[in-house]
Amino acid sequence: MSPALYEAGYSSTSRVYERAHEQLGMTPATYARGGAGIGIAYVTVPTSLGRLVVAASERGVCRVALGDNAAALKADLLAEFPAARVVQDKSGKLHGWVTAILAYLDGREPDLDLPLDIRATAFQRRVWQELQKIPFGQTRTYTEVARRIGQPTAVRAVARACAMNPAALVIPCHRVVRENGDLGGYRWGIERKRSLLTKENGDMQKLGNRRSSG
Repeated sequence: MSPALYEAGYSSTSRVYERAHEQLGMTPATYARGGAGIGIAYVTVPTSLGRLVVAASERGVCRVALGDNAAALKADLLAEFPAARVVQDKSGKLHGWVTAILAYLDGREPDLDLPLDIRATAFQRRVWQELQKIPFGQTRTYTEVARRIGQPTAVRAVARACAMNPAALVIPCHRVVRENGDLGGYRWGIERKRSLLTKENGDMQKLGNRRSSG
């Protein structure tokens, strides 16, 4: 998280969500205008799961996505914010956030705590906040998430909110599975979801072994 956000009193991603409408959340009007009036910087890097694109406004990360092709990821970003000033980050302003995500993918950092500037309905915000509470190396079912947000009959709506997640990994929708143990869907490919869960489980065991030996 950037020093400016700490100075503003945002000590965690959850704090960002709590005051999202006041300051950091992208307003529905701005989103509806295709991001008109905002600048977005992005960077694309290779990872073990394919290409990763991280995009951010001045207020925080607005998109994290995985894919096979950098050009396709850029096209998706431009389609999401057609009226924004979208430029490739050459100043290094995204370096810290990208480094944190890569450290997470490498198993060196189990927690991602990045400021977000995303549009969300009240229901989506509740679901995404709940997803961020799922511990590294664990999963929840769509039914459990629905129950935890106080809407036990909204299982399908929870699944849709997961499918609309704009920030892969930062909002860990890959940790939500079906009641019968099946993986369910994943916006960035079911094999990536499988790989993430397998890796997180293995990394959690390694972290536990390290703590035991220490």
